[in-house]
Amino acid sequence: MRRLLIQWLLPTCFCVVPLLMAALVAVSVPRDAMNFYLQHLSTMDGLILAIGSGLFTLQVILCWSSFRWRGTGFDERPDRWISNLAQAAEFFPMLGLLGTVGGILQTFSAITGPTQPHVIIEKYAPAITATGSGLFMALINILPPWMVLLGRDLILTLGGGATAPPGDVP
Repeated sequence: MRRLLIQWLLPTCFCVVPLLMAALVAVSVPRDAMNFYLQHLSTMDGLILAIGSGLFTLQVILCWSSFRWRGTGFDERPDRWISNLAQAAEFFPMLGLLGTVGGILQTFSAITGPTQPHVIIEKYAPAITATGSGLFMALINILPPWMVLLGRDLILTLGGGATAPPGDVP
């Protein structure tokens, strides 16, 4: 039973935590703000969300693999990839900023004279949504590597030491 807990249940639970945390952040956004965001998604948002979701999914899969016990220690083969993908998350705020600048330029290029405030807000929306997309993707993409570090320590603690979970015969 302990082997099942340490080799399957805990790794699976630790891999679900980043998904739950991402969902919690998404549902914590006020409803009106979320509706505004969803109504004004730009091409840059689509790019940020697609790449970020792909990286996040790949990291979660690699994290599950890295929790696997291999007789004398954890499977460390995915660690380099997890680290590289986490570093890639640093680019999402920059992509969001690029989208923000593009949205601001779009807004200013559309204003040719006296303009109603609602028109300015409509034109400015892609700038704001790009910022939100970049920050959200950066946030959720730093969660899986953090979960690996925390999860491995907890599994080792529950397993009774730093060498091997009890009952695991190399």
